[in-house]
Amino acid sequence: MMRTPLIYAAAAGLLAACTPAKTTITVGNDSDLAADGEMVEVRVGDVPGLAAMLPNAVLSCGDEVDLPYQVTHDSLLIFRATVGAHSSAVYTISEGTPAAVDTLAWGRLFPERLDDMAWENDRSAYRAYGPALQATGFKGFGYDVWTKCVPHRVVEQRMFDDKKRGISFHVDHGEGMDVYDVGATLGAGTAALIDSTGAIVYPWDFTEYEVLDRGPLRFAVRLQYGDSTKESRLISLDAGSWLNRTEVRYDGAVPEGARIAPGIVVHTPADSAYTFGEGFMGYADPTDNAENGNGTIYVGVVAPEATAMRYEPLAEPEGKAIGHILAESPYSAGSTYTYLWGSGWSKGGIADAEAWNKVLADAAYRLKHPLTITVK
Repeated sequence: MMRTPLIYAAAAGLLAACTPAKTTITVGNDSDLAADGEMVEVRVGDVPGLAAMLPNAVLSCGDEVDLPYQVTHDSLLIFRATVGAHSSAVYTISEGTPAAVDTLAWGRLFPERLDDMAWENDRSAYRAYGPALQATGFKGFGYDVWTKCVPHRVVEQRMFDDKKRGISFHVDHGEGMDVYDVGATLGAGTAALIDSTGAIVYPWDFTEYEVLDRGPLRFAVRLQYGDSTKESRLISLDAGSWLNRTEVRYDGAVPEGARIAPGIVVHTPADSAYTFGEGFMGYADPTDNAENGNGTIYVGVVAPEATAMRYEPLAEPEGKAIGHILAESPYSAGSTYTYLWGSGWSKGGIADAEAWNKVLADAAYRLKHPLTITVK
């Protein structure tokens, strides 16, 4: 799977000898799907003179001046592009002093909350469980979802309020809450190995972490797992996106004949609650304590390499969990498996299952029909 949904076509040449220095980036869209605020990436080294300009560079597009951008840990210039179907848009980079940018994608380790790694963007928030929680004996295999209905950051305040002020983050105080039931399951899209018998090889909590990017437009973290599989995950979440991008790699002992599969826990027996589509699967989760009117959490995985999607019941129910939906792919030790996963909320911008499945289908389509970048 591609590192990024872009095709580079860097043009030769030097910046014109003028003041201020200026260069253009043309984002092309040859597909039938309009790109609305889609994150694009350009290597800093592919933009003549950009490295010398930074951090004093301003990004513009037509009448829109001083657009937000970020330079990531791996030297990518990222920004959100809006391009119509079968169209293009020209972005200009010039010398100047960029304005302050709101940080929309952010996260950190919360040792005060048993080593939760929590992160968010303007759409949703997530947790992965760490070593302090595992030391209690809790099997926190899967990703957790925190719902949001506001674009600003909420995780830090929720953690503080819950611990210091006794204001539970399991209750909606107007901005969303933690009402997703993970338990000892794969939760909201965790990938796991599948052994030759078809059984899930559950991971434990992460043992080491490294935050690579902390906004304003992208959060990225690398998680390491301490079991014999030597699993590592690189998770990134962009502003404006419903989906995390995750690279999974196993450099240790992988069971013979193993496959890999992102999984979503299922809490209801109704087959109509989940959908298998072309390169994606989606599920409408009823939320924990659904009788409180907490809405519906929509969870999804985009896995274009999947060769099979299926429902797998749990041998024994785990709390309210009765099984998983899985998107299986072949896997060989030492290789990197890449997929997308994420969530939306019926009270936070996703009207119904049809709208959520369109989000997932569009993401799968874009991976096959990437935007193009031309630098001049």
